[in-house]
Amino acid sequence: MPGAIGPGAGGARSLYRRILLLHRALPPALRELGDRYVKEEFKKHKAAGPAEARRFLREWENYAALIWQQINDDKQSSRKKAVFGIQLTEEKLNDFRDEQIGQLKELMDEATKPKQKITISEDSEHKS
Repeated sequence: MPGAIGPGAGGARSLYRRILLLHRALPPALRELGDRYVKEEFKKHKAAGPAEARRFLREWENYAALIWQQINDDKQSSRKKAVFGIQLTEEKLNDFRDEQIGQLKELMDEATKPKQKITISEDSEHKS
């Protein structure tokens, strides 16, 4: 569980838990990716200053609201495949630091990599 993120840390913990609960409605691969990312980001921002903490929490509140809306839209839709997330505008991307752009690239690579099939043959030998 994440520690305090600046002032109003109780709100940060509540938001963290709410996001993980929302992720339960996502497809398994997205849930795993999202959970991992949320945990890493909240951990990285434990010692954020007040201004950065407010900005961080505001963005995650926006994310939680968006995911909640998309989950509800999906439940009411007859589409076969759910759509989650948004396109980032150029203006929004310009606000990102180089580190954040790198993280987005890693997320995109992870989300678009081909699904790996794991085959276990009965005659394979496992050594410790």
